[in-house]
Amino acid sequence: MRWVRYALNGTAGYGILDDNDRVTPVSGDPFSGYDKQAQRLSLEDVQLEVPVIPPTFYCVGLNYTKHIGDQGLKIPNKPDVGYRANNALIAHGQDVRMPADSLRVHYEGELVVIIGKKVRNIDVDDVKKCILGYSMGNDVSERNWQASDRTFWRAKNSDTFKPMGPWITPEIDISSMRTTVSVNGLVTTQFDTADMLFGIEEFVSTMSRYLTLYPGDILWMGTDGVSPDLQHGDVVDVSLTGLGTLRNRFIKEKAI
Repeated sequence: MRWVRYALNGTAGYGILDDNDRVTPVSGDPFSGYDKQAQRLSLEDVQLEVPVIPPTFYCVGLNYTKHIGDQGLKIPNKPDVGYRANNALIAHGQDVRMPADSLRVHYEGELVVIIGKKVRNIDVDDVKKCILGYSMGNDVSERNWQASDRTFWRAKNSDTFKPMGPWITPEIDISSMRTTVSVNGLVTTQFDTADMLFGIEEFVSTMSRYLTLYPGDILWMGTDGVSPDLQHGDVVDVSLTGLGTLRNRFIKEKAI
């Protein structure tokens, strides 16, 4: 079972995707409750949307050792949480638009955690009970802007810089997962998804001491490895074992 958010005839809704790529539409949603409808749709006949538009978009900073070293930064001694902007979210299959004055645009393939229940002060051992499921994200970054700007307002949050999807998978075995990123069909990055400095449970529990987490909140878990400088027309695939593949083309905008 996988949850998809899709558009059909201009209307967006949730559905349950089976192993035969058939979508069962639901009334309601996976967070507040739902009823299955009798209709069945082919995945090819619907437009996949971002799996959830989050109330709050959280992200993990510096959670894989190699990536930290490649950036020339110090290894943190505690979970570090940041934010991203919803305007940057796009779905599987949609184009990432690189602004005309961008120079060093990189991918970052990441595991995405979707919160399913309202929680505060949750214990590490109980974190899994509040998670609806998991998806994939590509945390696109413009490295020159990341180095020069005081905040990441454009380096990380420019329109289309946060592809996510294609769907939400309720259960995963993170211990056996590999994250693989390919550019134009050539594998450029691979790492063990579970090889994090701080795991999902520790992050969510730590956050909940200070923040109320709500259904639909998302947390991107960081990345490892190094990206090449992406060029106009490049197609980037982010694949995680058991979750599928998130694919997006990168297009360079023309100067105005």
